[in-house]
Amino acid sequence: MIKYDFSDKVVLITGSTGAVGSQLLDFFTSHGATTIGTYLDEKKRNITPSGSEGVDLIRCNTTIDSDVSSLVSAISRKHGRIDILVNTVGGYLGGKSVVLLEEEEWNKMFSLNLVSAFLITKYVVPLMLQSGYGRIVHISSYTGISAQGFDSAYASSKAGLIRFVESISKEVKDHNLTVNCVLPSIIDTQSNRKMMPDANFKQWVKIDALVTVIAFLCSDGSRAITGSAVPVLKPT
Repeated sequence: MIKYDFSDKVVLITGSTGAVGSQLLDFFTSHGATTIGTYLDEKKRNITPSGSEGVDLIRCNTTIDSDVSSLVSAISRKHGRIDILVNTVGGYLGGKSVVLLEEEEWNKMFSLNLVSAFLITKYVVPLMLQSGYGRIVHISSYTGISAQGFDSAYASSKAGLIRFVESISKEVKDHNLTVNCVLPSIIDTQSNRKMMPDANFKQWVKIDALVTVIAFLCSDGSRAITGSAVPVLKPT
């Protein structure tokens, strides 16, 4: 097993009160990082990792430009830099034919899954360029490369995120910045189990497996990997 030490890193986890985000916050905190997490729902404000006394939680709607700008400015004033960004913000909408899909639903998927990724990247990248170091990981979906049908808005937004990552990685490739995304299939979370109670949960991606892949992409050992979309599929 790889042993990680992020004790000299400032790490930003967006969506850090979600199932994946909270475990990532726990991971980086327990491996020495200075961690900042974002949340939106005030009811989840107290969800913090064990032993996370030094964790900053900042309310931010990552689909709103002014919120993201204020977030990154606050981190810059306090810490001077952001070394690692893991963006977990996203949403799912499926089960609707394109002929029944409302424009509002289409726009919501693009706002959650693509606009949020654009805004957080837009404001974090200048700090990374200034320091000459950065690791960025976005969570896309395997659906972004293989749609199932009745998921056009979700699949399109996640496919767009893959191309976004590819493009940005080429913009910053000469500055010691890497930009990648992971493509999980269905993640084994309580909300997904509730939504699909009759599914075979053993075939779903475990959160700790996803965290393991993300941790590697955030480490110096992955410095040769950028612009990649890394599948994280069901256990074999």
